[in-house]
Amino acid sequence: MIDDLLHPLVCERFKSDARYREGHLRVVNALPERRVMGLHSPEIKAVAKQLSREGGKVVMPDGTHLICANGAEIIRAFEAAQSESLCYEETVIWGYLINLEKCLLDKRLAMLGRYVPVLDNWAVCDSYCAHAKWMARADKAVMWAFLERWFDSEREFEVRFAVVVAMCYFLNDEWLDKVFERINGLDFGRIKSKYKTNKGKPKVAQQGTVQGAEPYYVRMGVAWLLATALAKFPEQTRAFVRSSNLPADVVKLYIRKARESFRTRTVEAL
Repeated sequence: MIDDLLHPLVCERFKSDARYREGHLRVVNALPERRVMGLHSPEIKAVAKQLSREGGKVVMPDGTHLICANGAEIIRAFEAAQSESLCYEETVIWGYLINLEKCLLDKRLAMLGRYVPVLDNWAVCDSYCAHAKWMARADKAVMWAFLERWFDSEREFEVRFAVVVAMCYFLNDEWLDKVFERINGLDFGRIKSKYKTNKGKPKVAQQGTVQGAEPYYVRMGVAWLLATALAKFPEQTRAFVRSSNLPADVVKLYIRKARESFRTRTVEAL
């Protein structure tokens, strides 16, 4: 849709260095059908800011050209497009544009409600959540009500979205118990994933595969949340994990995350 704007910003090493490109694709691990152009995060952010301020030309999947005056119009163009036609970088930019909009909470949540179902990759999900600083200032009760539907989803990255938002903006004295209750109620068996488990680490990047049980990215998200909670609320987190219904592999992932973090490597996880 905005290929003309993105192509000049593609990293030269991504185009010319096969080993570098392989590493980039392995980290992003997009699904096979999601094209990755090869931009770096600073360039993606710069494009989002430019589009938010100035708008730009958008080429729709049917070939028609739209001249959008601002970020809000770009967002509407993304919403009108077939999401599978977007490249990885465009899905990230879409999320950044939502964060950059100056609008009331109900309007932003409406835009976000149309964006979350497009999430199909950990990097898109997590980069959106990390940059949604407006959530720190938003009405937490309204935000939590919005998250409830995603916690109840059967789609992997809709659930991960709820988990990562809870980790980023709800790990405090007021909401900790509610977060733990929601995590404990997740039914991992009913959450559907498009990623397939691949035993052993492949020699080359195999898009759409993971080295862990499905839904891998929800399990990792919960482990990450718990490791973060351990740094902030060690006693409460240990007590929760010991009494929780979490699958054994999620607990193992949590312990590994806790040991890898400089904040918790010397803190007892259980």
